[in-house]
Parts: sequence; structure tokens; C-alpha cells
Amino acid sequence: LDPLGLDSGGTPGALLAAERLSPIRGRVDAFVEQIASWRKAGDHILLAAEDRTQALRLQALLREREMEVPLLTPGSSLLEERGGLSIAEGRLTSSFRLPGEGRVFFRSEDLLVTSMGRARRRAGRGRPGEGLRDLRVNDCLVHVDHGLGRYLGTQIIEHAEGEDEFLTLAYAGGDRLYVPMDDVDKVHIYRGAGESPPLDRLDGSRWDKTKKGVKKALQAIARDLVRLYAERSAAAGFAFAQDGAWDREMAAGFEYEETPDQEQAIRDVLADMERPRPMDRLICGDVGYGKTEVALRAAARAVSCGKQVALVVPTTLLAHQHWDTFKERFAELPVKVEMLSRFRSRKEQAEVAGRLGAGKVDIVIGTHRLLQEDVSFKDLGLLIVDEEHRFGVSHKERLKKLKIDVDVLTMTATPIPRTLQLALSGTRDLSVIETPPRHRLAPRTYIARFGAKVAGDAIRRELDRGGQVFFVHNRVGSLPAMARFIRQVAPGARLLVAHGQMKERELEQVMEDFVSRKADILLCTTIIESGLDIPTVNTILINRADALGMAQLYQLRGRVGRDRFQAHAYLLVPGGEALTQEARERLQALEELSELGGGFKLAMRDLEIRGSGHLLGHRQSGHIAAVGFEMYCRLLEEVIQESKGHAVERREPDLVFPVAGSIPPAWVPAQAERLEIYRRVAASAAPQEIREMERELADRFGPPPARAQQLLQLAEIRIRCRRCGVKSVHVRGREAHFEIFPGDYELSAAFLETPGITFTGSHSFRCALPGPWEKDFQRLVRLLETFEACAPEEEAEALAVPAGEADEEEGGEA
Repeated sequence: LDPLGLDSGGTPGALLAAERLSPIRGRVDAFVEQIASWRKAGDHILLAAEDRTQALRLQALLREREMEVPLLTPGSSLLEERGGLSIAEGRLTSSFRLPGEGRVFFRSEDLLVTSMGRARRRAGRGRPGEGLRDLRVNDCLVHVDHGLGRYLGTQIIEHAEGEDEFLTLAYAGGDRLYVPMDDVDKVHIYRGAGESPPLDRLDGSRWDKTKKGVKKALQAIARDLVRLYAERSAAAGFAFAQDGAWDREMAAGFEYEETPDQEQAIRDVLADMERPRPMDRLICGDVGYGKTEVALRAAARAVSCGKQVALVVPTTLLAHQHWDTFKERFAELPVKVEMLSRFRSRKEQAEVAGRLGAGKVDIVIGTHRLLQEDVSFKDLGLLIVDEEHRFGVSHKERLKKLKIDVDVLTMTATPIPRTLQLALSGTRDLSVIETPPRHRLAPRTYIARFGAKVAGDAIRRELDRGGQVFFVHNRVGSLPAMARFIRQVAPGARLLVAHGQMKERELEQVMEDFVSRKADILLCTTIIESGLDIPTVNTILINRADALGMAQLYQLRGRVGRDRFQAHAYLLVPGGEALTQEARERLQALEELSELGGGFKLAMRDLEIRGSGHLLGHRQSGHIAAVGFEMYCRLLEEVIQESKGHAVERREPDLVFPVAGSIPPAWVPAQAERLEIYRRVAASAAPQEIREMERELADRFGPPPARAQQLLQLAEIRIRCRRCGVKSVHVRGREAHFEIFPGDYELSAAFLETPGITFTGSHSFRCALPGPWEKDFQRLVRLLETFEACAPEEEAEALAVPAGEADEEEGGEA
């Protein structure tokens, strides 16, 4: 508190009256007026910027309005005088004012136009291609046309029009490939299910053979996916009422604010339920991102229409937790919610099964016990399945029988990568929730040697703020010894022990006691890995973290950080042993992966590959290893389109212009950032994306220099040529020469009908350009906009931004 100029009164903390400040994104002039008002009242204003780039951007914006604001350096006093104004690097969860102290803390995200949520959504659009922000020298890369090579860095190469930056890739036999930034979307980081295969040769013979083999193996999967989707679309089901009687009550009973992704998932599910064909939708969302709320809204709609609902989960603990949640949310409605699992006695199970068959139970939640032959339903309308891949073969067969003619909603926390989502477009209904809940903070992750001080300090810090602790020790035999250790380092703390070898009743009682806060620490095995949600637990210690897999570690860490408090995850490793290289890399990856929604990041490749296998229902690791995950998804997309009878040939326009675009290092110094920008530009599929990107880049790095503007302009021309089917555009002097593909009679007619266009050959046209380049660009865009109206409908739909997405974001910025 001292650096903030606040008096703690000699106590270790202070309780201060605060008022939250609303965002005013993009309205800098209004913000300047607000600053004047605060300063007149004697307040000191601190502007918190996430990083130095944002800090400099803030400073420049205010300087343009004749306000000189100093940037504070680490260690300096944050607030020195009343009525002052300063900028510091730091993170705030929201902007607020302390009226009694005369202090204002305002974060850059609430002023600058680009928000993290929107940036995340934008970054994922376009054709499949993994981000290159994490690319390192010597990483393996896959080139679509040339196969597996090793990344050596970037190189500036001079040419007639100036100089450009190229990716340099090494191939077998000492060959080198220089990839221009225009083609960077053809390159992606290799991700396989094991070690990288040998480098390919540039002659392409082995790579072509490998691709053909994988593609052949994928054809059976594609045919099944397309056939099943067609069968589901043609099947007759129950069309639920469009306005459920309890929709508003359920929405009002949700104590949090829905995230945009969550709202969309709810809309998707309810829209599916209103159709006459049976729903079969997968909801994919990171741990704690609100999938259960989607299930609750769907269940309310089903029961309000007189149908029964079954929720099947993989563990008894998870069934019990869902039971409590559903009972609480439906408490004010005439809905009977029951649970069927081994937690209930045989008599109770028989009673629930009987009432279920008689239609006296509306919602039943259970484990695979629900799938046994003695369980039947009077009128099942909605089946919700949580983590279906964790059920056995016999249980999956029973699920298939239950799914006939009923709406099915499947939920998973195993990430389904965007590349696979795009590949499966039109064959599987997917909703992805990847925006973190408001106010949620990512867990801070630490790697530490196991010892009394580390464990004791971590436990005491959590208990001092009134929280609870998970201590994971995955060896049942030595749990008693670990319990003695914990009692020594945290004397007085109440301790419970849980593991999978306990009797069901005993385990249930332990978990109930812990949730009821009858204990401070739960010492347990990885039994807590899946699904449990206890918001009061915000510290987890994982012993022998080096012996656990990435997926386990990631899901264990997801057990904390479910509330608004900062969560802490300690990955404890042996004190006297050297870690293997693999274990060290795994732990470091998890430590660095602190951003929320990290389950969708590169470091989670084993989760993603596992999720892909679960979704496709086939053993695909060998094929993924052969070509890399991104190429695998690209080939899957091709064979799916072929199975539908669609052409998959991509007609890339040939462009020759007297200008060249690039990202100058002086504008974006970090090479990784430049590569990511190049990739996003190359992967853009609509002019709206280019304009959005230009605003975002100006917001992050300042006004774009001429070469950067030209890069974006050339990208827009390429997109428009692709959309309307122009084969090539060559600009020579004051003329533009166009060539179209043979047989495109509609486009040919459009050229002939356009004033100023001259026919020069069977498929060739030319037009005069006014010069200089800015006017030439505007002229070309106007022409191509005219020609886009002649593009085949299916091509325009395939390349357009998803319906409503651009408008939604534009509206959100207003």
C-alpha cells in the first residue's frame, strides 16, 4: 500500500470504498474530458498498460491532445501528488476509483479499441494454419507443397523492387527453401503424436506419396462423417417450442454474466432443439468456461415441453456435483431432479429407476449406471453426455441406442482445435466456448523442488485468505506418510484424504465434508482430475509433477481458479533427482502457459491430438505423425468436400505489381510478432478481416508505414481476385492486365460490360490506371467489387466471413 500512498493504519491490509469505472473504448476525447474532471476534484490518475507497447500508445494518444504524461519506471512511486497523471506497466482486472483516497486506476483495455476477446476471435479466422508466434529456430515446419523442413530463421533478400523478408527452411540433402511472406500461410509448425519424422527432399516425391497415403486412409472417415450427417439431417425428431416457458427464469437465475461464446452456444443448442431433426451438437470448452450452464438451459427447454432429460457423466463425484447444481437451479420450478449412481443404495436406485420409467422424474443425472438394461424412460427428449470418450465400449453402444430419435448434447473439456473445426464444417455441429468468464484470472504456475518451506508457505498463504487447498499425491501407498508431512508443515490445518480405492460411501462422505468446508486441505490422488468445481479451492500442490502427463497436469491445474481470486498451482519435483529433458520441457510449457483458454494453445498439442481422435472415433496418431496435425486437417477437409461432390482445387491468383508490402522491423521489432502478422494477412479470407487487422495493428503499434499499408492493400486485392475468380492481374506502367479462367462466361461478360475495360484476347482484358498507387488501388478495388457479383454462390459462401460475425464485431466497437 505504501507505493500507492495509501495508509494501512498499521494493519496488513486495508478495506477501501471503491467505485467501478465503465469502459469508454475508442472515445479518447471523452476520456480526456473525464481526466480533467478527476483532476479538478483533486484525484491522481494512474493509467495501467499491459505492456510497453500499450503504454507508448497511450502516451502518444494523449500527446496528440496536448497532454504530456510520464511513463513510470519500476520501483518509482506510483502516485506522488494529487491531481497528477501517469502511466505504468501493469495489469488490472477492471478500472476503479477510490473516492475517499483521491485515486483513479484506469486500465488501457478499457480505453483502446482492441480487446483481448475480440483479438482472440479474429486471430482464429481464415484457412487452417497454426500461429507462428511460438516459432523457434530449428523447429520443424511443414510446407504444404514440399513437406517437412527445419526452420533456420528469416532472411532479407534484395530484388528489383527493393527487399523482402523470407523464411529459410532446410531440407534433406542440404537443400534450402526460401518462402516469401506472401506464402507464409502454406507453412505451419509440425505437430505430431510422437517424434518428428525425417526431413523431406525438395523434389517432393516422398511427400506426395505420404500425402496420398494419408488422404486414402481419410476417405473412409470422410464418407462415414458425410453419411451420418446426412442421415441425421433426414431423420424425424421432436421439434421443441421456440419460446420455452422457463427460458427467462433460467437466464435470471444465472449469477454470472454470460460470455459471448457461451451466449452463442446457448443460441445454437436451442435453435437445434427447435428443428424437427434430432440435435447432435458437441460443446467444447475449457475447464470452468460454462458448459454446464448451456446444458441447464437445454434441460429447461426440454422439461418445459414435457420431455425427460438424462445427463450421463463419467464419475460418481461429478454426478453428485451436477445433481446439486441442477437441484439448486430448478428449485423454484416444478421439476423433479434425481441421481442414479453407486452413491445411492440399491433400494434408492430401484426407486429412482421405477419413477423414471413411470415419468415421475424429469431430469436424471448419473454415471454409466444410467446405461444399464433395467433403466428405461417414459419419454426421453434430451440426452446430455459429458466426456463421452471416457466411457467403455459397451457403454458407448448403449449410448448409441439411447441417441436414436432424441436430441443429443455432448460436452468435452478436451480441446478441439480450430483447424479441425474448420475441416469438419458441415459434418459435425460444434460450438466452442473459448472466452474466459469475466473477472477470472489465469492460475499462476510455479515449478519448485519438493520441501517443507515451499509446501508450508503455499498452504499458509491460501488458508490466511480463507481458502482451501488441494494437495495431489498420486501414490496411494504413501498417502499416510504424506499426510504426516502436511500436518508438520501446516499444524492446525484440518486434513482429509481421498483416493480411488476407498469405498464409494466413504469417498462420497469425504468429498461432501470438504465441499462443506469441514476441512482446509484435501490430500488426494488424481481422482479430482475431471470436472469437480469447488470455487473456494484456489491453491493446488501437485507432487511428482514430473511423472504426470501434460493432459493430467493441465486438467489438475484447472481445478483451481474457478472464482475471482488469483489461483496458484505448484508443480513439485524431487529435490535430489535430475529431471528428464522431456519432463522439464513439459513442466516449463505448462508454467509458461498462463493465458486463460490455454488448452487451445500450441503447448497443448497432445490434448488436441487426443481430442481429434475422440471426435473422429479412429486411431489417427500414425497419420497425424506422418504429415503433421495442420496438414492432416487440411487433407481431411479436402476429402470431406470431395465426398460431398464439391471441387477442392484452390485457384490462387497470380499478382504482379510495381509496389511491394512488408512489415518493417522498425514498426514491429519482434520477429515472432511479424511472422504472426504475415500469417494472419496471408490467411485472411475477406476484405473485412484486412480492415479489422489494420485498425488493430494501428492500435498496437501506431500508424502503419507505407510498406505495411501496401502489404494489406495487396492482400485485399488477392482476396477479391480469389472471390471473383480472376486468374491474374499484372500492372505494367499505367495499365492493369487481367486474365480470367477459360469457361467463366459470366465474369467475361462482366468485364465486357464495364466501362473503361478493353478486350485483348480470348481470356484477357486491360484497363487504364490513373496513378499514383493509392488511386490505382482504389480503382482496382472498385472494379473487383463489381466482378465479385459474378462469383459462383458456393465459392462466395466458402470464402466469406461467417454470417453476422463482421457485423457483430463492428457493432461491438461502436
